[in-house]
Amino acid sequence: MTEANRVDTSGGSSLGQNPFSALDGLKLPTSSGSPAGPSSPGASASVPTAKDRPVKNRGRVDILREKAGRGGKTVTVVAGFVGIGLPEKEELAKKMQKACGAGGTVKEGRIEIQGDKRDVVARILTEAGFRPVFAGG
Repeated sequence: MTEANRVDTSGGSSLGQNPFSALDGLKLPTSSGSPAGPSSPGASASVPTAKDRPVKNRGRVDILREKAGRGGKTVTVVAGFVGIGLPEKEELAKKMQKACGAGGTVKEGRIEIQGDKRDVVARILTEAGFRPVFAGG
């Protein structure tokens, strides 16, 4: 290649007009790293917490009371979860066990709590955004 065909890559010359050069003279606020909020000095931006947000309907779940095959012991069973993984089911089961003062487990995608604790379980599921329905006897 000849010297006339080479492109200067040293960075010494400008490659053209900068489209943002007109903004240099304006007194624009600088980024503070926080999300955009109210720009007035007296206003404060509040981040909504989980309790402030409306709880969306996460679907219907059935609350059953079972005795069959359990040696006469009553068990409250929550079934019919849609779109919820095992870790969240285990977390819900822990909350239910603590609130009921009873043992429980997660088996075959269903939460089982020892004893007839349907009212307490329904309250916890409602707080979590589910629509509990009492099914069976």
